[in-house]
Amino acid sequence: MSKKSRSRGGGGAGAAAGDDHEDLARPPPLQAVLLADSFTLKFRPITLERPKVLLPLVHMPMIEYTLTWLESAGVDEAFVFCCAHSHQVKEYLEKSGWAEKAGAGSMAVTAVESHDAISAGDALRVIYERGVIHGDFILISGDTISNMSLKDALQEHMDRKKKDPLAVMTMIIKHSKPSILTHQTRLGNDEIVMAIDPETKELLYYEDRADNSHLYVTIDKDILTNNPSLQLHNDMEDCYIDICSPEVLSLFTDNFDYQHLRRHFVKGLLVDDIMGYKIYTHELRSGYAARIDNFRSYDTVSKDVIQRWTYPMVPDVISSGDCSESRLHRQGIYKASDVTLSHSAQIGANSVVGSGTRIGDHCKVLNSVIGEGCKIGKNVLINGSYIWDNVIIEDGCKVSNSLVCGGVHLKAGAIVEPGCVLSFNVEVGKNVGVPAHSKVSLLPQPSNEDSDEELEYADTNSGVTESPPFSSMRSNGDQATVPSEDESGTFEIGTCGVVGYIWTSGDTGILEEWRQSIAPIPKEKLEELQHAVSEDDGSEDESNNPTQPDKDDSSDIAVEDDDPFSKFEKEVEETFQRALGGGVNRDNLILEINGLRLAYSLQHADCAGAVFYSVMKSALVAAQSTNDTLLKTTAEALGKWKDLLRNYTKTVDEEMEILLKFEEMCQETTKEFSPLFSKILPFLYDTEVVSEDAIMRWAEEKEHADESDKVFVKQSEAFIQWLKEAEEEDDEEEE
Repeated sequence: MSKKSRSRGGGGAGAAAGDDHEDLARPPPLQAVLLADSFTLKFRPITLERPKVLLPLVHMPMIEYTLTWLESAGVDEAFVFCCAHSHQVKEYLEKSGWAEKAGAGSMAVTAVESHDAISAGDALRVIYERGVIHGDFILISGDTISNMSLKDALQEHMDRKKKDPLAVMTMIIKHSKPSILTHQTRLGNDEIVMAIDPETKELLYYEDRADNSHLYVTIDKDILTNNPSLQLHNDMEDCYIDICSPEVLSLFTDNFDYQHLRRHFVKGLLVDDIMGYKIYTHELRSGYAARIDNFRSYDTVSKDVIQRWTYPMVPDVISSGDCSESRLHRQGIYKASDVTLSHSAQIGANSVVGSGTRIGDHCKVLNSVIGEGCKIGKNVLINGSYIWDNVIIEDGCKVSNSLVCGGVHLKAGAIVEPGCVLSFNVEVGKNVGVPAHSKVSLLPQPSNEDSDEELEYADTNSGVTESPPFSSMRSNGDQATVPSEDESGTFEIGTCGVVGYIWTSGDTGILEEWRQSIAPIPKEKLEELQHAVSEDDGSEDESNNPTQPDKDDSSDIAVEDDDPFSKFEKEVEETFQRALGGGVNRDNLILEINGLRLAYSLQHADCAGAVFYSVMKSALVAAQSTNDTLLKTTAEALGKWKDLLRNYTKTVDEEMEILLKFEEMCQETTKEFSPLFSKILPFLYDTEVVSEDAIMRWAEEKEHADESDKVFVKQSEAFIQWLKEAEEEDDEEEE
């Protein structure tokens, strides 16, 4: 601030006095603390070699998205805390130009380095000791992607502070109902239970390790006594974006038990009756915010970026210094200008291909991201996967729903099953199959993985377990393979040339890997979970559950709730969005929707309306993010998902539900469809989503309705008349 005031010059004591007055009136610069360490092990073995914030997300390092958003949100100064692989983070900040930015309109970025921190709490204590924060600041992790406006949340935070100095933090949250089957959000995170004051938005209770085996939570009676009204949520996602007062840093310094931001600090403040500090929430209702906490969220957020939910944080708008600009083509396909693509190769919807990549004859790339400088041979199938830079994939390989890091070499005929993670420079030999959910690295697995708060150091000298080699992998050839160990200590399978360690999956074993995997949840697992939900619904009785208060109870405690059907509709839309991005296998989508229907005790017809809404909403989003017309994107969406819709329109009543839902959308939620009703109705008929009987019955029921309810029947008069005449002609022919 002082540099800016001195540079204005002007000479004389009068000018200096004017500058001092201006400095006093000007608000302090908005600062941010960005944690470039995740302090977890969820991205191992990759993070033994590269920090998580520098891992590519649709061709750009995660931290690039975070810094770009902070600057666009009005942050003047950001402090990037780095510990593990700090030299890589600092080198990136310098090379990308962030460390050199200065002056009006630019965000100053400074790296804060420490090699002693092993938790977020330690990081904030270091920030406090450096004395660099001078006012309210944004606390964020470098793996957070957002395009939200901070204006309203900041204003709320400032206004609260004026009224109550004990209001030290505002947490950004958003609606994200977890699956009734898996108890996880679309990001692969376990559901969080929060109690929030509906008037003040104060956070009263926070539990991120809820026991899903019970159908209730236990809340301290003092919370209920002291708060006449509260909202109990399990449908909120923590965005891990916090607006903090400077007191937050001093609280971490005063209490060394605070290590984890939520589990220790937030919960600690909520139960501390002595200091009385308060935490509030701000619900994000427009815009995007998500933290990449595990491999499933990596997959989900990548698809959100490709589908432009994060706009303007999309490949054709922003790019880092190392990445060539991509161009957006139809069906959400991004390609760099210098991609070499065989005429017989197929790039499917929602795919990205990086600069300098060559793709051979008869290849198929579906719902995948291919990095820069990759060489892909002939007859290769890549589906739902992430291939980073400089990967070589020889002829006849197949990669399904996996992550393949830079420098990996897959030799001819290799098969990578769903859920695999192949770390840097791993080689998979000819005709070798990598089993589902395998994690493979050239580095052996460290033994000190006891804590999820442990830092991701690439120090393999301290404690190394004997990771099993590729002995569990199979060869597609006839000859059996025998593991052998070379002089460097890595393992090689016979003549197949596979070099690397296969990592174990911890206490939960490979059976639980599906929870946070890039791969879709297996159909068998969904059926098992749905069966469990059905059994719970059938076996419930009053003796097995806590006593429920009568609706007429005059208790002072009021727990507010939303309309169940609205919640159901939102959950169906979120589930459909995951399927749209490839996060849910299309075959499993019906299972999940049926599970939701059972959970909410709704009818088959209710599913018809909810699914139709989701399909039409996807068409609207597609039209807004491309140059295609709404009618065209609607026809494409209905054509693509007609079989799904037909599954819920077995009767005329269910078909009627589609028509009534369409009317409602045109009048209320998505009025953009209103002028197109009469053009879309014939398409619904042609695709057999609604039948002639349903359309005629709908028109007949509108005959005695108010004029305001006849708008769309009148708009469709020509088509309805055509149906009547065609029916009469059929009757005459039969006679």
